[in-house]
Amino acid sequence: QTVRWHIELQPWASPTPSLNYEASRFLKYISTSQIACEHMNLNSLKGYSETTKKPWSVCLDERFSLIHRIRSKKCRLYSLGLGNDDNQFELSMASSGCEVHRFDPSIKSAHIQQGRHLWHHRLSIDWRDPNPAIAAHKLHSNTKKLGTVLNEFGHQKIDVLKADVESAEWKILENLILEDVVEQIGQLVFEVHIHWPGFEVSGNDSTVVRYWYSLLRELELKDFRLFHTYKDLSKPQMFLKKEAFNASSCYTLSWVNTRWK
Repeated sequence: QTVRWHIELQPWASPTPSLNYEASRFLKYISTSQIACEHMNLNSLKGYSETTKKPWSVCLDERFSLIHRIRSKKCRLYSLGLGNDDNQFELSMASSGCEVHRFDPSIKSAHIQQGRHLWHHRLSIDWRDPNPAIAAHKLHSNTKKLGTVLNEFGHQKIDVLKADVESAEWKILENLILEDVVEQIGQLVFEVHIHWPGFEVSGNDSTVVRYWYSLLRELELKDFRLFHTYKDLSKPQMFLKKEAFNASSCYTLSWVNTRWK
């Protein structure tokens, strides 16, 4: 299989590149569910009280594997974050019997186990592995690609990948697609930030939005379907530093891999 170095860019939304057309296509895309999911709330599993600050929605419909993996205590969640205090989703997944791994470079020890099913790892998931020459100087630069971590942990599959990584999500998503790691994932729940291009995403505004859109279309080509979208109105209404397009700077998007039955 040939290695892919970049994703396929979708055609421009209009005959000549235009931010207005790109933005409106992209925003319509992330606001439209592609598949209906009737059961999205972990609370329905075990009478949890609804205290989550954000709707980290997973699809618990019988036709997908997650609910069956939760029942048989075989599910696995990877959660990527940066010093985030809102652990409610991880705790409820762990108390449902899922094996939960939280990756956060700000924690104090390399690995901490909390309860039977929840582990915290002082690791930052990135879109590249560290350069060995540089990493030697920075003992705490524990930055690895998700594929590398899966291999090191001996994990073949992740039932849910949750990411709240403050604008690193675009390059991480690109890496998961280019290396086919995304096919090892059952559901993706990502917070996406659109107030600036994101780490190492370059180009003018219309090029950036076309790239974002193309990434999400690649997920669709890999049989992922968007089933829930949440527009965070508590965040500034900014789209690439502009108060336009009636967009929030932050959306939480959930996809299910329809190959995972």
